Amino acid sequence: MPLRLIEMVLPAELLTEAEELLAEYSGIDVWHDTISGNQAYVKILVQVEDTEALIDRLEKYYAMLDGFRIVLLPVTAAIPRIEATEERKDKARKEPVAPTEGRTGRVSREELYTQVSDTVKLSKGYLVMVSLSAVVAAIGILNNNVAAVIGAMVIAPLLGPNVSLSLATTLGDIDLAKSSIKANVIGLLSPLALSMLFGLLLPVNPGTAEIASRTNIGLGDVALALASGSAAALAFTTGASTILIGVMVAVALLPPVVTLGLLLGSGNFKLALGAMLLLLTNVICVNLAGVVTFLAQGIRPLFWREVEIARRTTRWAIIIWVALLIVLVLIIYLSYYI
Repeated sequence: MPLRLIEMVLPAELLTEAEELLAEYSGIDVWHDTISGNQAYVKILVQVEDTEALIDRLEKYYAMLDGFRIVLLPVTAAIPRIEATEERKDKARKEPVAPTEGRTGRVSREELYTQVSDTVKLSKGYLVMVSLSAVVAAIGILNNNVAAVIGAMVIAPLLGPNVSLSLATTLGDIDLAKSSIKANVIGLLSPLALSMLFGLLLPVNPGTAEIASRTNIGLGDVALALASGSAAALAFTTGASTILIGVMVAVALLPPVVTLGLLLGSGNFKLALGAMLLLLTNVICVNLAGVVTFLAQGIRPLFWREVEIARRTTRWAIIIWVALLIVLVLIIYLSYYI
């Protein structure tokens, strides 16, 4: 069972109260000391699935106090080994907090938020990686080189911005949503512009397998994008490696946008429509599946007022995503049978 170490600083006069609060949680080790005369330093070893409930409790009690700080650290190993313990009893205050059902086996909301929000920070490195992945993908598609296309998907940093947008929708976090949308737009427009340049300068053969496969869309492509979005959310919430999952998300996004750019640049506008439909469908499905997966895992804000805002945001987002998906599916259906 993965472990986390919670390091907490709070006023020394509240140490006894904090010890009583922590005593209500079974299966954790606690160490504490007094620092700088009037502050207490507490370390808490806890299983990853119990992290969110404990941090929520501590934040509810002490977040408004001067000098309060919580730092969450991953634990590689602990000796002696920590065996799984029985579920702790719920002895929280009557003040309502966000429900946390479905959180078993996942990282805490705070840890998830930190990991995801770090991926949407625009930097030179992000722009360079997006551009390089677009160049490699364009060359691979033009030469019908599957290995090059796969390599482009490995280096494409498209996982984080899409997962962060799903998380922002789930939590009703407007600031994170704005950052995510900005990173997503740049992450798609940059490859589109570069591939259009390639389409203008180099011969484009629409009959190659790498292009033809991304101008015809079917229900299988919808299922692939939905699976990619769900897997992306699960990779972050379970603490699993996101490298291979990132490739899966890039499969749904990078080749279609590069194919679209190549076809637009070469003047193949009719075929470009198919690539555009595939890209739009994949963007919608990845984010819709991510939101649903986060909801299924019990990702919620802490306090009820925030929960109500998040519920409204999530409800409208799901309605919009589903409506757009239905419209695109109808367009795809009509394009095949009419």
